[in-house]
Amino acid sequence: MALLKFATVWLSGCSGCHMSFLDLDEWLIDLASQVDFVYSPFADIKEYPEGVDLVLVEGAVNNSDNWDFIHKVRERSKILVSFGDCAVTGNVTALRNPWGSPETILQKSYIETADIHPQIPQEPGIVPTFLNRVMPVHAVVNVDVYLPGCPPDANRIRAAIEPLLRGEEPHLEGRNLIKFG
Repeated sequence: MALLKFATVWLSGCSGCHMSFLDLDEWLIDLASQVDFVYSPFADIKEYPEGVDLVLVEGAVNNSDNWDFIHKVRERSKILVSFGDCAVTGNVTALRNPWGSPETILQKSYIETADIHPQIPQEPGIVPTFLNRVMPVHAVVNVDVYLPGCPPDANRIRAAIEPLLRGEEPHLEGRNLIKFG
């Protein structure tokens, strides 16, 4: 029997969801026996592969790199899980939205509040362009499963993943499995 191709990705966020994923502790050994980890920020894999069965997507869509990458991830993945509050709602990453255009934020951050060498970082191919607004993943591509939490704790992550590994839809119910924050 072929193992499920499993991936995790990180867009704009803090990596807290991935740290919580590591809190699965011993269950990670069980998970590793059921899946083939084909892509993750934990591994040095450069290209997102084709034919991924299940992917956890952490973070919001904030810049041109995130935009391009999430489209590639969606195209190459069967089941996409919006992993954590940034992916589900935009959360902390989207706090820049009320401030207006990316130029306004960059001016405030890099010019007005700079102690030394005020300049906006601009290097084509190195610094991705901000989108006009930070968006949750579902505003850009179709999402199959929502896993809220900032970050979701290990029990909630396992409650979402285990049924998916069996080909079943997870039923996240009750305060411990569906609360935000």
